Amino acid sequence: MGSYAKLFEPVKIGTMEVKNRFVMAPMVTNYCQSDGAVTDRFIAYHSARAKGGVGLIVVEATYVHPCGKGFSNEVGIYKDDLVDGLRKLVNSVHEYGAKIAIQLYHSGRQSYTTVTGTPLIAPSPIACPVCQGMPMEMTKQDIDDMIEAFGEGARRAKEAGCDAVEIHGAHGYLINQFLSAYSNTRTDEYGGSFEARAKFPLEVVKRVRETVGSDFPVLYRLSSVEHVPEGLTIEDTAEFSKMLVAHGIDAIHVSGGVYQSAAMIIQPAAIPQGVYVDNAAAIREAIGGQVPVIAVGRLKDPDMMAEIVETGKADMIALGRALLADEDLPAKLQAGKVTEIRKCIACNQGCIDRLFEDQDITCLGNPLVGREWQYDLGKKAAKKRVVVIGGGPGGLEAARVAALRGHEVFLYETKSQLGGLLNCVVLAPYKDEFGELKDFLVNQMEKLGVHVSTGQAADEKVIDRVKPDVIIMATGSRPIVPPIPGIAHKNIKNAEEILAGAFFEKEVVIIGGGAVGCETAEFMTDRGANVTILEMLDDVANDVGLLEKALLMERLNEKGVKIETKTMVKEITGAGDIVVQRDGTDDTIKDINTIVLAAGYQPEKGMQALLEYKKIPFFKIGDCVDARKVMDAMYEAFVTAYEI
Repeated sequence: MGSYAKLFEPVKIGTMEVKNRFVMAPMVTNYCQSDGAVTDRFIAYHSARAKGGVGLIVVEATYVHPCGKGFSNEVGIYKDDLVDGLRKLVNSVHEYGAKIAIQLYHSGRQSYTTVTGTPLIAPSPIACPVCQGMPMEMTKQDIDDMIEAFGEGARRAKEAGCDAVEIHGAHGYLINQFLSAYSNTRTDEYGGSFEARAKFPLEVVKRVRETVGSDFPVLYRLSSVEHVPEGLTIEDTAEFSKMLVAHGIDAIHVSGGVYQSAAMIIQPAAIPQGVYVDNAAAIREAIGGQVPVIAVGRLKDPDMMAEIVETGKADMIALGRALLADEDLPAKLQAGKVTEIRKCIACNQGCIDRLFEDQDITCLGNPLVGREWQYDLGKKAAKKRVVVIGGGPGGLEAARVAALRGHEVFLYETKSQLGGLLNCVVLAPYKDEFGELKDFLVNQMEKLGVHVSTGQAADEKVIDRVKPDVIIMATGSRPIVPPIPGIAHKNIKNAEEILAGAFFEKEVVIIGGGAVGCETAEFMTDRGANVTILEMLDDVANDVGLLEKALLMERLNEKGVKIETKTMVKEITGAGDIVVQRDGTDDTIKDINTIVLAAGYQPEKGMQALLEYKKIPFFKIGDCVDARKVMDAMYEAFVTAYEI
């Protein structure tokens, strides 16, 4: 284990001993039934992470009352009928030596009546800026009822065999709403001073403790800073942490953010790794190390994790998306297989982007997430000779899965290096971590014995020589060149060429305002260009997730990128002028030195005719079917290769 030995030392949370310092952070999956009941899918997902070596699993936000439900298929603990399903989950996790805690929560104003089926409630009648529904101000009876609901939820968790409970006092949910002046403007005993705003959270803690007894571990998750006007600061929460310890909390889980600052809850790649480590250290110092402190916040680098624990900044490491990307991360690290860890790239495309659309979560880099109950990569298939045409992410994933299933796999890539569009993606601002996914996939080719040929087309001679049983066509896509008069002028380049280092001059227009166009605009602006984006639609970056888009648009605005929507390019003149149409009126943009095309991609289907002629069974995956996202290619690759 080398320098990571400290991460695998046991630690006690109250009376509970956890075998190592790794905590699976609670992440809503939307895998349960509509009434909150546990499903086989939900159990398989958690069991895979327990098997992967994590010491403590904190199950996702589990609503203690129907009016506190935040997502359509979230797990619930509001009635006794749900206990049996939770007990099955607990027993499954215990089989692998992991401990398990249920996170008790109520969404408060951060939900929708279409989800709860009831009016929203909150400490004050202030709408969440994101969810926008106006909540009813809670009466004293409502407050008493919700305190009791938390206590009853804790009782059910203990009856289900859980090792602990965690009270969700973070991320702008009901308990956090009471503590913060940002969301609590009450004038009674539950509002006003900090001590008054702390009354409801502490009464919840007291009731939970009374219910479970003095020897049952109770954790508390808090937002150490909210990143909003009048929001909680680290000074506030350091003081509040002292109150928590005085009220018998056994561990403090240090996070941050609320829905209005959601990028600081689930940080995209533009936010530094370990963003809340210093806050965890400040809280640990404030409470004098009386109880363990858990650090969270885009933690993925083993060296960083080890340093956090070794230097006493925190006692435990919570991994969320890192355990989506690789459920076996702790086990691989303990076995010294650091290079085999598939790291989270903080793209958010499979997890939080889907969740905020009230869909079930998965992972761009790990299509097995949420499908653990359907697929077993340890199960071998009848061996076949499989040719994969294309070495982009889809082709690499298809080759990896086919090899794991026991097939003999041959991969052909016409270019000199593997990776496909990932080689371009990594050049865009804050996209370099996509290179870690590429490195993982490429390393897997050697580890699994895939026969890789670069600089080699899979032509008829190759196919005749290899004699495959099955072919997977993963030939990707190419940039669209729109039929605009004058498009062939020499001062016109595509976004890929720009990112790869092509020369450009000062005044730049980018045609196309999707993710590629916006990222290329930032890339060029950072290198001194004055950039204007022209987009036909009403908005730009429509293919960018909510959290990443907020940060991207903020940066483009700060860097002076000009954005023109509802603007159609009609012609590019020989002088470099661009004729556009806005609201039915023509105009001309003059004195442009460089024009960049970012108008999307179209499938590359050149191989299809040959494969049809050869009459060998073949499957198309990824962009050669329809130009979409990396996540689509990875999913199709996984399923196709598995089912061969």
